[in-house]
Amino acid sequence: MRLKNDIYIYEWTKPYENNCNSYFIGGNVNALIDPGLTGYVPDLLSRMLDDGIQKEDIRYVINTHSHPDHFQGSEVFDQEKVKIGLHVKEIEFLHGDGGELYSLFGINAPRMNVNFPLEEGHVVLGDQTFKIILAPGHSPGSIGLYWPEQKALFCGDVVFDQSVGRTDFPGGNGALLKKSILAFSKLDLEWILPGHMGTLQGKVNIQKNFNLIIQGIFPYI
Repeated sequence: MRLKNDIYIYEWTKPYENNCNSYFIGGNVNALIDPGLTGYVPDLLSRMLDDGIQKEDIRYVINTHSHPDHFQGSEVFDQEKVKIGLHVKEIEFLHGDGGELYSLFGINAPRMNVNFPLEEGHVVLGDQTFKIILAPGHSPGSIGLYWPEQKALFCGDVVFDQSVGRTDFPGGNGALLKKSILAFSKLDLEWILPGHMGTLQGKVNIQKNFNLIIQGIFPYI
């Protein structure tokens, strides 16, 4: 579903099955953000096709982190044609404790190599400039993908509507998560596009959400 301009949202709304929200940036960017679990990628691609987006249109798959419900589906894309992005710290994590999460959930780790290692700072995708913001806490190499032109933040599982990412998985760290959320709160934002639950729109609503989290949730992290 088109959310605004060239941003499409494919929200996961099935409460008894774990998967993530996926996003697609169209125009001349053609980037899929967080493809989700491999088993649900066909459904995602079908929903995208309803919006006129074909699998062959995807140039980039940008992963906010390596947890199975966000990253596993990256393996279905042709690495000779598609750049699969993950932060370098998260790649290191995936090769260690992060990879063991897959066996804990009884699923297979993706059989692939990340061919687009991400670093903190600006990155050009297509004809647009984005900013990679390293945001550890939920996992060591979690990122926010910030699009200054649209004032939009794809934040993975760092922050949600009235909630935050969990820190009890391997690699989680409450103190770092709070620092990451505070860094996000200083951005010029009109949209927060999280990995689960609904989106947040408007500066006032977004700041209220940050304030609620800082005052009501930070003391318990």
